[in-house]
This record gives sequence, C-alpha cells and structure tokens, in this order.
Amino acid sequence: MGLPALSIYWFLYLGALGILFPFFSLYLSDNAGLSATQVGVVVTMSPLLALVAPTAWGQLADRARSRVRVLALATLGAAVFTATLAALRGFAPLLAGAAALAAFSTGVVPLIVSVTLGALGDGALHRFGLTRVWGTVGFLVLVVVFPPALHRVQAIRGLEPQVGGPAEPGLALMFPVASVLMLAAVLAARVIPERKELALHARRGDWLELRRHAPFVRALGFAFCASLFLQGPMSLFPLYVRARGGGLDSLSRMWILMLLPEIPLVAFAGTALRRVGPRGLLALGVAAGGLRWLVCGLVSDRRAIYATQLLHGVTVAGLGVGGPLYVESVVPSGLRSTGQGLNAVAGVGVGAIVSNVAAGWLMDHVSTTAPFLVGGAGALALAALTPVLLPPPRRPRLPAVDEGRRGD
Repeated sequence: MGLPALSIYWFLYLGALGILFPFFSLYLSDNAGLSATQVGVVVTMSPLLALVAPTAWGQLADRARSRVRVLALATLGAAVFTATLAALRGFAPLLAGAAALAAFSTGVVPLIVSVTLGALGDGALHRFGLTRVWGTVGFLVLVVVFPPALHRVQAIRGLEPQVGGPAEPGLALMFPVASVLMLAAVLAARVIPERKELALHARRGDWLELRRHAPFVRALGFAFCASLFLQGPMSLFPLYVRARGGGLDSLSRMWILMLLPEIPLVAFAGTALRRVGPRGLLALGVAAGGLRWLVCGLVSDRRAIYATQLLHGVTVAGLGVGGPLYVESVVPSGLRSTGQGLNAVAGVGVGAIVSNVAAGWLMDHVSTTAPFLVGGAGALALAALTPVLLPPPRRPRLPAVDEGRRGD
C-alpha cells in the first residue's frame, strides 16, 4: 500500500478519537455519575502519563530498528485499554483505566507525526498537511456518524432516557467502536514504508543534547503555555454545552462546525507555511483558540457560540501542524521521535495537567464560564508574544545523530 497507508492510519486513529474526545467527559459526568472535579481528574490522566510516556516511546522508536513497529505496538495497547473502559464503574476504576490507556495513547500521535515526516522524505514540511488532513476527515466522519448510529442501537435495545439518568444510556458503546478502529489502524501501520529517513537512529544519551538548543527549549515552553490556556476549556466543553441546554446532538453539530473548515486549513497548511513559517502558524492557532474561548465566556447566545466553533479549525491547523513542523525544524533527524515526544510532554503533559485541574476547579467553584474567560485571555496574550518567545527555527549540529549511528 506504501504511502497511502499513512493517510489510512491517520483516518482510522483520529476517527477513533472522533468518538472518544468529544463525548468522553460527557460519559464520565452523565453515565458514570462523576462530579466536574472528578471528571477533570480522570481526563487529567492523559496529560499526567504524557509527562513520561511520549518521551519513552520516542526514545524507544529512535533507538529501534523499526519506528513503524513501535507505532503499531503503541496503537495496539491503546486499542486494548480503550475497550476495557466500557466495563469500568466508579471513580477509582475509571481513573486507573484512563491511566492505562494514556500510557499507550499519549505516545501514538507524536510517533505517527515523526513517522509521517520521515516517510514523506524531501518536502515533508510542505506535504505534511496533505497527509495529516485525513485524520481530520476521519474525526469528522465519526463525529457525524456515531450519534445517529448510537440512537439507532439504543432504539433496537429499548434503551430510553430515565428521569435523573443519563440522556444517552448506551453511550458506553463508544469504547468498543473506537477500539475496533484502532485495531484497524494497527494493520495500516504494518504496511507503512520504512524509508531512509526512518532508518536514522540515535545513541543512548544523544537526546540530552537538545536541552542546550535554545529554539527547542523555547518550543517546549510555548507548548506548555498554549496547552495551559486552551486544553482545560476544551476538556470541559461538553459540560459547558450541557449547561447551555445542549446534549449529544448539540455537541455533534458543534464538532461538525469545528471540523469542516479544519479540513482545507490543515490540507493547505503548507501554503501558509511558505508565507508565515511555523511561528506564524503557531501564533494564528493560539490567537484563534483564545478568541473562541473568550467569546464562549462572554456571550450566552447559542448562535454566536456555534459561530465561534469555526475557529477550532484555525487552532488545529496552527498548533497541530505548526507545532510539529517547528519541532521538526529544530531537532536532528535521528531524534525526531524524541523531539516530538518531548513536545507532547510539555503540551499535552505538563500544561494540560495544570489546565484540566484548574478548569475543573474554576467550573465547580467560580462559574461555568470562568475557565473560558481565563483561558481565552491568556491565549490571546501568548499569541501576541509569539515573535518574542520563539526564535527562528535552527537545527542543532549533532553529526553523530544525523549520521544515524546505532544505539548501544
């Protein structure tokens, strides 16, 4: 299958996330009966494990003979533990299940980013978006298809909402469906071609040289700040929608609005890259996310809230494409998986932990809109400071790494 396997993998794996990500916190709140603070703690298991897992998977991939096989292994683990969530009841079991899942899933996206950039070879920075966009397509398809499919299954099984019970009593179906998609992604990963760029390897300890490279260190700081302001509101967005009188269908419609503009924006991010560079993409992404959350915090009109969800596509194109491409431009090829992993640690790890816990506390103790006001204002300030915080990308000179020497 060759290079098309990359697009298929992105479609399947992000399609699985298209079920889990929008509806998981809703499941924890309505179906599992957790409080907003408990929901915040459970969803924080992903960034907590992201403190170590992406770096560990990245180092394993950079020192292994096959980065693709490491990707397949991480995806398989994510599939297995996604399926187990359907059987867990109560705060402690769900906390443990989310942690087990995160030990594998937090390594997957940095791995597929590094595998994609290596497999694309020359011109990867400008072609990356055309491959990555299939993940957005998969996410969109599942966001659209899953809710009506769930309603159909609930009707067949005679599952009806009860007073005081969950609005979607069969929502646990999302776990086995997402698991099947991940298992299919494992099969796609096995046929991704191993190009020369993917054969470059690092020795033990080479990754420590990155701490002396200022552009990379600053990239980690930027990833932390971006996640700090944007991730918490995103995690609790389903609870915000419910507080505004919405439910599963409202969430689905909003995700459609988020994803439709994301497809062309991600696909043609290479064009924007030529004009503004990775730093410009990052600034645009953070600014769009900040404006989106600020509007959600300030207005109550549902039409305005719906309209601002269009900014999600700009955020994903800016951060989801600009971030990995900036990192790719400032790390040696032999350390690309480790570099992407460390970037994930700073963003979806440390930054998201603080953001999720703070957002849950603000929602419980201040107001439903407080996380969005704080996150939106902070993100807009960060966007304005991007040219100061991030220097022009510059790759460090680590010849031994770039020559692809083998690990000990």
